[in-house]
Amino acid sequence: MKKNEQLIFGIHAIGEAITAGKEINKVFIRKGLKGELFLELFTKIRETGIPFQYVPIEKLNRLTKGNHQGVVAQLSLIEYKSLSEIIQRTFEEGRDPFLIVLDQITDVRNFGAIARSAECAGADAIVVPEKGSVAITPDAIKTSAGALNQVAVCRSKDLTEALNYIKECGIRTVAATEKTSQYYFTEDLTGPIALLMGSEEFGISQPLIQMVDSQVKIPLQGTIGSLNVSVACGIVLFEVLRQRMLQK
Repeated sequence: MKKNEQLIFGIHAIGEAITAGKEINKVFIRKGLKGELFLELFTKIRETGIPFQYVPIEKLNRLTKGNHQGVVAQLSLIEYKSLSEIIQRTFEEGRDPFLIVLDQITDVRNFGAIARSAECAGADAIVVPEKGSVAITPDAIKTSAGALNQVAVCRSKDLTEALNYIKECGIRTVAATEKTSQYYFTEDLTGPIALLMGSEEFGISQPLIQMVDSQVKIPLQGTIGSLNVSVACGIVLFEVLRQRMLQK
């Protein structure tokens, strides 16, 4: 981790931060950690849905030289927003929601670049899973050129539940994947829409791809089989914007 990332450590300090409502990206816990005080803290972590990861003590010692007592927390550099509130407010303002759902995106620079494109294209929110997703780090903020301080980011415990909720709100879901014959520029991308993007390595997970309303792809003519995910996301985002502008 970078030196300028905000870390807190120690059972009492992390417990106080959770009670105070601090935004926490993740808690790193020493494997095999036990004890009454830790169990009280762990109950708070589970109840508040904070992502956590069991790690060897060497990992914790690299994060901090302080007396961490087996737990180190990474504070978030942004305030996460409520997906339901974002959707409700957008409809109340008379606008069609424009969402981006990211599945298994773990590279901070890709995430930052996606956030920058999202803000420039007028997206209302980026939805990410609590686990198996990128953390908001200084590198992500820097790559986004500050966009992560502008565009809303929503964390979901389960992306399938989030996608179900999005669909129930009357928002069309469109997945960008090479495993389709439909080109993105032939698809109607107007109206309330949520664009689903997957990682370059794994793509979009099967349960999610089966839920979407349609799938689109970007034509490629070179020998490399895929685009960088942030580039691919930007291409489709601005097609959404183009179609919206033509509709006015």
